[in-house]
This record gives sequence, structure tokens and C-alpha cells, in this order.
Amino acid sequence: MSRVEVLVLLVPIVVCALTVTECSFGAEAKQSTSSDTQKVSADSKEQPKARAAKKKGRFELATVQFVESFDPRANGKTIRRHIAEAAKGGADVVHFHEGALSGYGKEISDPNYDWDALREEIKSILTEAKRHRIWVIVGSAHRLTPPNKPHNSVYVISPEGKIVDRYDKRFCVPPGDLEHYSPGNHFAVFEINGVRCSVLICFDSRFPELYRELYKQKVRLVFHSFHIARRKKVPIQFKTARQILQGHAAINSMWISATNSSAGIMGFPSVFITPDGVIAKELPYEHDKPNMMINKVSTRRRYHGASRRVWRELSQQAARGKLNSGEVVKGDPKSEDRTSF
Repeated sequence: MSRVEVLVLLVPIVVCALTVTECSFGAEAKQSTSSDTQKVSADSKEQPKARAAKKKGRFELATVQFVESFDPRANGKTIRRHIAEAAKGGADVVHFHEGALSGYGKEISDPNYDWDALREEIKSILTEAKRHRIWVIVGSAHRLTPPNKPHNSVYVISPEGKIVDRYDKRFCVPPGDLEHYSPGNHFAVFEINGVRCSVLICFDSRFPELYRELYKQKVRLVFHSFHIARRKKVPIQFKTARQILQGHAAINSMWISATNSSAGIMGFPSVFITPDGVIAKELPYEHDKPNMMINKVSTRRRYHGASRRVWRELSQQAARGKLNSGEVVKGDPKSEDRTSF
């Protein structure tokens, strides 16, 4: 057989072999791609759970101060803008001051107050919360059935755009507040990423019993909304407001987001306080200007002071009525006789 004839016979064999090999590589590549796709798909399904686990016990909190009025539409526009900015900044929650949506004070009793506009703005804020998937804690008057006066309230709005609870100010300042508002009678306790939270309003800060009761309910963070603003000067009783909050935070091992209106002269700028009673961050003391800060809340982080585990346990015992640590000595006359030495 000649060389030419041999080559003629070998060429089809080589081509066939190459074709088979190429097909084999193609099948492997296709299988590999399919496997990778399945892996990516599986990873994608696991991501939400992983993110949820990662967020457990912590979240980002935006605290806002701005100049409100008695025009719900103007207030609502400002609030929606801050909701969008907070979400863009990575916040899971955005907190507004007392009366932020409705305005705060005697004008709420004006027979011409636009309650219909207030209802429309509440709806728009629910929509905005859902759009940005963010919790919204916002102060507003809450209308009751006439002739009952409205509550001075804070709405707790979920990322689903639902009002999950409403706190009504329990200690309305006499005589002014009580002329225009009806006091509340309940706590609002809810969870954000596994952290138990609650709400208080302004004058409530003067009553440690409220904070102590929330401590008994294992609340770890309080959204405290204030309206100490629109003043010619700051009264002496408001100059200790932040120090009082620091005491509540340290004694009860709580975070406190304290937000205040910046209208006129503020009593104090908004602050973020950690469970050891330290003001970790505060907004500028700028009257008639809006500001926002974002802080981290994490139950995984260790703090000093009352947040130490042994201190928290003693504090829980004290809240239940055991007002000493350790074992009490009984039957020792030198202990019982308190007039000798």
C-alpha cells in the first residue's frame, strides 16, 4: 500500500477521533457550567438566611432632627426625604422626634387643623417605609373620637409598611400638655433584628419607673422622642435632660436614641447613648437646621458598667425586690444592733 493510500485512510480516523474528543470536552464544559450555576443558585437561596443571621442582634440606626411645623404635608415631605437618605446610608431604622409629622403644641387643638392631610401623610410614610424596606419611628398626634383630645404619640412602622404599634405619651406635662392631649396607658415593646425595643416621649424621661419597667421586660433599646424647642432660651430643667438619659442608659443597660426638634432654640441636640451611659455621638447644636446621624446597635459588643453580665443579673434581682447582693447575715447581734460599734 502506498503512502498516499495510507494517508487517505488515516485522515478520516483522526478527524473522527478529534470530533469525539471535542464532544467529550464540550460535555464536560456543559456539565461544569451547569454545576456552577446550581452552586450559584444554591448560594443565592442561602444569602437571605445568611444575611438575617448576620443581622441578628444588631442594626444600623438613623437619628434625625429637623424643623417641623403644623403643616403635615410639609413635615411629611421632609420625613420622606430623610427616610430615603437613611436607607441609602445603610440604616435599618430611622427615628424622628415628638410631633415630627403633626407638629407639637396647642395648635393641635385648633378647630381648623388639617386632620385629613395628616392621615394622607401617614399613608405616604407607610408607603415610603415599604419602598425602602426600613423601620420608621415617627412622632405625631393621633386623633381620637371627639370630644376626646388626641394622644401625643409615636408610630412604630415596619419595613412592610405596617403600623405594628403606637406609643401614647403617658406623662403629659401639666397643665399645658393635658389641655391639648389625652395621656396614654400602655408600653409599646417590639423587636428589630432580635433586639427588644420600646418608645418613650419627652417628659416620660423624668420617671425612672418607666425605664425600670421596660428593663423588667428585657428591653435593650429605647427610642426617646423629644420636643424641647421653639424657645427664646433653654429653661434650667432642660439642661440636665441628657444627663438623666445617660443615667437611665447606664442603670438599665440600654441604648437610647434621643431625638429632638431643631426648631428655634433647642434644649439639646439629638444624641445616641450606649448601655454604659456614654454619649457615643450627637448631632450639631444647630438651631433651625436639619441633621442626621447613623449609629450601630449590637448586642454582641461588650460595654462597661451596668452592661456587664454580673451587674445586669444584680440589677434584675433588684428590680424584683432583692435590694442587696450576696447572702444576708441572720441572727448576729452585732449586725442587728445598729447603734453600737
